[in-house]
Amino acid sequence: MNLVNRRLGLEQEFFLVNEEGILCDRADIFLARCQEIASSRGRPGKCFAAEFVTSIVEINTLVANNLPELTQEYLDLLQICLQVGRELNLRLYPLSTYPLHTNPVIRNQPNYHLQVRTVGPGRFDNAAKCTGTHVHWELPPGSVDRTVGIAYNCDPEARAELLNMYNLLTALDTALIALSRACPFYEGRVTGKAMRTVHYRGSEYFGWEGVYTYLQPVGGLLPYASTIEELVEILFNRYYTWLQAMDLAGVPRSMFVNSGGELLTAGWNPLRINKQGTLELRGMDSNYPEITLGLVALVVDTAYRVRREGLKVTPKSGIKTFVWNQTELYVPDFDCLNGELLYGAVTEGIESSIVKDYLDSVWEFASGAEEPSSLLDKFTTKLGKYATTETELLDKFATTTGEISREEGLRLVRYCCDELEKQVEFLSEQLNDESEK
Repeated sequence: MNLVNRRLGLEQEFFLVNEEGILCDRADIFLARCQEIASSRGRPGKCFAAEFVTSIVEINTLVANNLPELTQEYLDLLQICLQVGRELNLRLYPLSTYPLHTNPVIRNQPNYHLQVRTVGPGRFDNAAKCTGTHVHWELPPGSVDRTVGIAYNCDPEARAELLNMYNLLTALDTALIALSRACPFYEGRVTGKAMRTVHYRGSEYFGWEGVYTYLQPVGGLLPYASTIEELVEILFNRYYTWLQAMDLAGVPRSMFVNSGGELLTAGWNPLRINKQGTLELRGMDSNYPEITLGLVALVVDTAYRVRREGLKVTPKSGIKTFVWNQTELYVPDFDCLNGELLYGAVTEGIESSIVKDYLDSVWEFASGAEEPSSLLDKFTTKLGKYATTETELLDKFATTTGEISREEGLRLVRYCCDELEKQVEFLSEQLNDESEK
């Protein structure tokens, strides 16, 4: 089957630290130098971006046609960052939470202030202490409309593809949480939960105090949609939920509108339709390059197989895994996905039996792609068990008290910075060797 290619993009946030591993508020200097080097090489400076706190930086790849091209683009950006780090005696700490206590400095910009005021300063601080990775999957051209969500005049095939991909990527939420779990420490403590998911997404039902605990339509996982009309209704419900939250907090709606706010930007969900015409997966922890690229490969291989075989993604009550036949891919219904599976992914993670069975089914499905990526092997051990960055760090930086000392926390940060640099070098050499064959 000859498919129209769907392109990819990747964003990743990093903490900026000094050579001791202490957080550093020099993001502006760091980014300016990255942009200088990028410009000298004919690259756009927009690939390096500031975040809303001055100790976090972000890289944004250019649009890529396939995974190998995205890998090269991603590594090129990281190499520039590492070069600038050496010049300025700074390093990139790549994991989802900084292990020690932090006191982030939020930038003085209206769009950040309105979020702080709406959510609450103490609660929104969690967002400043977490970093994530976003994967962009291109949708059919012209299918996204910034004012109504989905374009009324796009053809039926494009609408069907958008709906199918939205439901598929929603169903991958558990896999991305469980496998991307990175740093087990938050503010000096370990609780045995997926720290970024707890403190960023939050959950009123499970008692996880995060940024969006009481605003799940705005920051939690949105439900599946059975029709385009239902999906549009979900988007408008999210939009009005955010406006009502602003009203309750006494924040003028004009602040949102004047800062560029609109229907598709009124949400920070694990999966959202982006105004640029992509489905944006936002539920992954920031992590090492090998893990990040492996998770992108999982998304790509799963999505490609669904498209190649023309499968309809159908949520089904009573199942907790992926189940498929020649025409349909059945996935756990939303109550299970956002309930039992979410809880398992955030608490026991890869040790949860329900999560393991789900991951096994996702793996089997993704491995049925025409040419499954070898990057998927990163997540399994020689014994066939799943592995994460978090499990490695819990073993290497074990604690009997549930707390990590400042000395050990800084050692962890430096260890992770070293690992990032090693992986960039290894993956770059591997790409060069493949290109020379």
